[in-house]
Amino acid sequence: MGYAHEYAHAVLHRGRVPMEPTDHVVDWADGPRRGKYYPHAEVFALPGAEDVPDVPVAPGLLPETAGPLRETAGEPGRAGTPGFSLPLLSAMLRDSYGLTGRRLGIQANTDLAGLPFYPHANWSRGTAGGGGLYPVGVHWASGASGPLTPGLHHYDVHRHALQRLLAGDVTDLVRDALGPDAPPEALATDQYLVLSVKYWQNSFKYNSFSFHVVCTDVGTLVQTWRIWAAARGLRIAPLLWFDEARLAGLLGAEEGREGVFAVVPLHWDGASSGGRGAARSAPLTGPRDRPAVHHRPAVRHRDAERSRRLLDFGALDAMHAATAACADRRPDPGALAAAAARPVAAGGRREPLPAPQVPDTGVRRALRDRRSSFGRFDARRRLTPVDLSAVLAACAATRLAGDTDPSGAVRPCGLYVFANHVEGLEPGAYAYDPEPGELRLVAAGPQGAFLQRNYFLSNYNLEQAGAVLVPTVRTTAFLDALGERGYRLAVGTAGAVAQSFYVAASALGLGAGVALGFDNVSFVERLDLSDGDEAPLLVMALGHEHPAPADFRHEIA
Repeated sequence: MGYAHEYAHAVLHRGRVPMEPTDHVVDWADGPRRGKYYPHAEVFALPGAEDVPDVPVAPGLLPETAGPLRETAGEPGRAGTPGFSLPLLSAMLRDSYGLTGRRLGIQANTDLAGLPFYPHANWSRGTAGGGGLYPVGVHWASGASGPLTPGLHHYDVHRHALQRLLAGDVTDLVRDALGPDAPPEALATDQYLVLSVKYWQNSFKYNSFSFHVVCTDVGTLVQTWRIWAAARGLRIAPLLWFDEARLAGLLGAEEGREGVFAVVPLHWDGASSGGRGAARSAPLTGPRDRPAVHHRPAVRHRDAERSRRLLDFGALDAMHAATAACADRRPDPGALAAAAARPVAAGGRREPLPAPQVPDTGVRRALRDRRSSFGRFDARRRLTPVDLSAVLAACAATRLAGDTDPSGAVRPCGLYVFANHVEGLEPGAYAYDPEPGELRLVAAGPQGAFLQRNYFLSNYNLEQAGAVLVPTVRTTAFLDALGERGYRLAVGTAGAVAQSFYVAASALGLGAGVALGFDNVSFVERLDLSDGDEAPLLVMALGHEHPAPADFRHEIA
């Protein structure tokens, strides 16, 4: 066993055995920016997201409800598989990671007192982020089929703009880094989104625990894209195995300070983009006939760090090294099956749920309305079984579907429900069985006191939530089946489930909140998981909020 097994054990037990350093104090005054800053890079404004019509979110959350691939939004009558265009890519970036509003509602989180002051402003995004820190950097490597001069661009979330970091087509290098065993469709394009994580942007707060947190951050962002794209008949399939050192060199990433976590190939609709590749008809060279890439272009622009003092954390450094060392050894496509969620035990008391129903809420509307409830739950209005069923089905349908499970056939997460105030359902802890759509009783009786007692913070009133969902991942099975880099996929999958949870709740008009700060071992014991390898990684509270909560309309101020 490698270091990732040791780290996974430490994360699972950190509620009882704190992770080192135990004396870490967050220096908020010297904290980093929430996003990279390239002061001298050329900036190109992106089209507004509102130029792309909104579409219902349901096909993105519950793929089985979607029909065959539809035409690309805004381009009726075009035959063939739909693809991305610059307006579509711009809208996806804005709806997922761009700043879309300011958080000024009255709630129970610890940052409330500082929110009215601009230096401490909390900006909303469609994607959830651990601690609201958002350390994922989005880079677009664009080749000749795209609408811009080929090059490498960074997405500036604050200005909703692209910053050109490097001119020239580097997509051959990206394909070379993916390797000849990458899925064929990933090698048949010259448009890629490359996701990196600047560790200090998260570790200044979460220290050694930060590697775990940033893995969830990558998962939440990719799942937002998967929901957004699927709602439009497009496909997003991230790749997590590639020559990481090669791509880190391309981005100019400082070794140990920044990791490259995912590459997302984009099928581009060059004919409709009006760009440089509109007349291109010859296919891209395949992995066997493509000449080897010997030149090593690299970004010379450097991110201007705000913090004056950066700290190193041994566990973070070790996890980066362990998961990067095997980055180019892609597992077999069916390898994830060995880490699939365990089937729910037969027998026992079972409660059937209604068929899931998701309203025709637009995907943009659901992402813009997404927020963490932070103490605003109100048990006086009970959760309906049909709403609980819809959220559970959306979570159970979540897949990252990349290298290790291209078809998305493997269910990677188990789901448990702590029912507090659900119409027609007795309080208790249940296992969710997605095939028949049933709940199997695990522990009878009210669970509110247990939930609150084993939650570390005071910003959620978990007993007032209608239900608390707990996704589990067989983390050690992921590591055994996929190697140490499998940790990124295991925890990223939990992050993806969290994003599905948030979006489904928002579409249904429900309050929601996801947290990592709880005693995982207590949940293992309560859910009778001690004899297995399922690790509870999140608590996800769901329910109605207090009516007409106090808020501030920043957009009309």
